[in-house]
Amino acid sequence: MAERPPLPPFTRESAARKVQAAEDAWNTRDPHKVALAYSEDSVWRNRDTFLTGREEIVAFLTAKWQRERDYALRKDLWAFDGNRIAVRFQYECHDAGGQWWRSYGNELWEFDEHGLMTRREASINDVPIEEYERRIHGPRPHGERGAGFPLR
Repeated sequence: MAERPPLPPFTRESAARKVQAAEDAWNTRDPHKVALAYSEDSVWRNRDTFLTGREEIVAFLTAKWQRERDYALRKDLWAFDGNRIAVRFQYECHDAGGQWWRSYGNELWEFDEHGLMTRREASINDVPIEEYERRIHGPRPHGERGAGFPLR
């Protein structure tokens, strides 16, 4: 089985690397690439949607990024312990009608010994914003890695 470093148990540094790697992957908006970070039988709760396995993850992400245009994400390490990481995040996107949204959320992650995520639970709230209020423009520049972001 392929490994996906960093591997648990996590330190502050390795957990932060795992979070940044997830942010980088999600900002590609490539469902197949993103799905490789999850175990074959990974279980998700995303808002009110429940998924199991990479095929369902790919289908979900494909539909998500068709709806959520110009999606750009920031993740921030919140806490970690052993093989678990808690993350807070914000992303911005617009819908087909041109309305911009900022989505705030928290994720709970659990990993197997190979560094693949076996469980992801995401709670997310959406706030309509005007285009001029955007703060997230594409992937995070290298100089901003590890920096927090404002709540509002």
